[in-house]
Amino acid sequence: MEITTNFIALKEIKKAAATLKGVAVVTPLVQNLNASKEHKATILLKREDLQIVRSYKIRGAYNKINSLSPEELKRGVVCASAGNHAQGVAYSCKAKEVDGVIFMPTPTPQQKIEQVNMFGEEFVEIRLVGDTFDDAQVAAKAYCAEKRMTFIPPFDDEKVIAGQGTVALEILEQTCTPIDYLFVPVGGGGLAAGVISVFKELSPNTKIIGVEPEGAPSMSTSIKNGVNTKLDKIDKFVDGAAVQKVGDLNFNICVDFLDKMVTVPEGKVCDTILKLYNKDAIVVEPAGALTLAALDQFKDEIAGKHVVCLVSGSNNDIVRMEEIKERALLYTGLKHYFIVSFPQRSGALKEFVTDVLGPTDDVTFFEFSKKHNREKAPAVVGLLLKSQADLEPLKLRMTEKGIFREYLNDKPELLDLVL
Repeated sequence: MEITTNFIALKEIKKAAATLKGVAVVTPLVQNLNASKEHKATILLKREDLQIVRSYKIRGAYNKINSLSPEELKRGVVCASAGNHAQGVAYSCKAKEVDGVIFMPTPTPQQKIEQVNMFGEEFVEIRLVGDTFDDAQVAAKAYCAEKRMTFIPPFDDEKVIAGQGTVALEILEQTCTPIDYLFVPVGGGGLAAGVISVFKELSPNTKIIGVEPEGAPSMSTSIKNGVNTKLDKIDKFVDGAAVQKVGDLNFNICVDFLDKMVTVPEGKVCDTILKLYNKDAIVVEPAGALTLAALDQFKDEIAGKHVVCLVSGSNNDIVRMEEIKERALLYTGLKHYFIVSFPQRSGALKEFVTDVLGPTDDVTFFEFSKKHNREKAPAVVGLLLKSQADLEPLKLRMTEKGIFREYLNDKPELLDLVL
């Protein structure tokens, strides 16, 4: 694989595009009217959520597996993934009739596990190992060495990067208008490295913005440190983009050519997921919402511009929607939790509703256990407000009634314990 000027040669990405013809779907590039109106810009979505495995990962996985020798294919392949790369590998294994063993973190959503089985059928075996992608990858590489199989990296590999870079070729073929900004989700950095390799050759004036979750800022930290850095701890909620360390090759490309790297709070990601679902009937996973969630940070900068957001995936388990809604409401300041001192007498709950709650406040959580020989006992209360402005008057009424004890929203560790 030829690497020129520290990124993947354009001819290699074009070669990957030829390999993927008839395998990966040419996904649409469409304007999102709601986002365009909100940001006073032309916001185009590259809909990789409509890819055959519902993420761009098929591109890199198939391109890598297709490059293996007949002997390597006969011995089989191994990969580690939080879900999307696994589906790409599984689909490729079935298409090429190659045996594959897929290591996934134990907390991987069941929906993604079922999808891997569906795409790979009898050609794949799934093994759930560890708590994070990095744990699964360690186990996968050890197994690979033991069985003399070929490891298919999720992002830190020239063939994988070249496959992911085909997304950028499609974007440039799908619009005649120069692209001012391109927002790319970053997990391990393979997609960003591939996109950079195309745009710096064919559209050098486009500003490329990398976006990763606030709880897993691997690329941001590495760029800040000037060296690829492994994080000690990450928030795994945005599972498709939560890695402790990005790829070395990807870091070398991104540190030189990304115009900016930003992070987005997980709550903002959840709020974006709900808006896409409610306003546009688009279902995305947390990683798939990253780029749109970052637009608020560039509101003034992108006004009047031609902007592309890469929507990276839609492998979302419906059972996660309650947690997504909860995180979104906490982030937007509409859901609040308190510990209150609740009087242990009849009529106390009625007084709380009539004298403390506002006319539009809604009780969503109430946990109270009566204690004998006490005038008051603690209760945990969850309230949904219509407006952020309703919070301070609510706190004041609680204080005046002498029941206010703790506000839990700014104490996440305590909130996790009591809920």
